[in-house]
Formats: sequence, structure tokens, C-alpha cells
Amino acid sequence: MLPSALNDVIETLGRLPGVGPRTAERYAYYLLKADESISLNIAKSLAKLHSEVKTCPITFALIDSENTVSPLYDDPSRDKDTILVVEEPLDIYAIEHTKSYHGTYHVLGGAISPMDGITADQLHIKELIDRVEKDNVTEIIIATNPSVEGESTAVLLEKLLHEKYPDLQITRLARGLPLGISLEYADQITLTSALNNRTKI
Repeated sequence: MLPSALNDVIETLGRLPGVGPRTAERYAYYLLKADESISLNIAKSLAKLHSEVKTCPITFALIDSENTVSPLYDDPSRDKDTILVVEEPLDIYAIEHTKSYHGTYHVLGGAISPMDGITADQLHIKELIDRVEKDNVTEIIIATNPSVEGESTAVLLEKLLHEKYPDLQITRLARGLPLGISLEYADQITLTSALNNRTKI
């Protein structure tokens, strides 16, 4: 029988996505054996998580609680006439690491998924449409994930944006076969995108 305090930690860690019972046990036992300062620092960080992180009311990116809007939106060097649309806040950082994009962002808060009960009206689509006029946007870059849900969301976005702003330029991130992958292991969405986006050589 495990001590109740250790068992509580195992059960708590086991609620995290991708952490099974055995992994939760290893994490908990590591924390028990490690210097107490590690556990205290983790506990301190978690205690501040909800009070010191909030959502930008314009872009829906995650920001520090003392900020009014996202620094990536507020920065005068960013091109406000271009918006790159992603599903989740952490997708922004993948793009930022490339150091190749200098516009602003818009986080949808997920993708349309009837199986999971996520409908279009639960996403930040209306706010995106409103931003086009407010910020004099000339281009929307759709960067939803290459999944069935991401594709469905992208198609709906294109339709709604074109209906309201016929002259708005709407683009999507290029999709296709990544380097090093064999055709037999590529999924249908990736292969279809690779065919549609084929280039002349």
C-alpha cells in the first residue's frame, strides 16, 4: 500500500493527457527522491498558472495577466493588415520560431468537430470576421491543422470570409509530403495536398 500523499500525486499526474499510470508513478517517485525544491518550484508555478495567464481579447492568444492585449498585436512593427489563423494558442509559437512571419495572429480556440461537440459558433470566427474591417486586413492566412477537422474549419472560414469580403486575399500554408517520408506511409490528406500543390521543375 502506497502512502496516501504519494498516491494522490500519482492520481493527479495520471489525469494529464498522454500520462498513463506507469508514467505517473515514475514522475511521482522521481519528485519524491529529488530535491524538495523541485517539487516546491513546480507547485509555485502551478499556483500562479490561472491567476497570471489570460487570453488576449483581440487575438485570443495567451498573455501575461498585466498585459491588455497580446504583445504580438501591440507591437508597431507587426503588419496588422495580415492575420495568420491558428487553432490553438501554442500554434503561434511554432510559427514565431521560424522568424519568417511578421503579421498578427488569430486563435480560433479549436476546430469544428461534431464528434466532440465542437461547432462553428463555439470558435472565434465572428471575431475574426470583425477584425478584417477593424484592422483593414488585406490577407488572411489559414493555418489550421492538416486533419479532417482542420480542413473542415478552413473550408468554412474561406466561405464565410469570401461572402463578406469578396476582395480579401485568403491563402493557406502550403501542404505536402515532408522530406524523408515514403508514399506508403503518407495519409490521404497529405497526399491530396501534395498533388494539389505540386510544383513545376
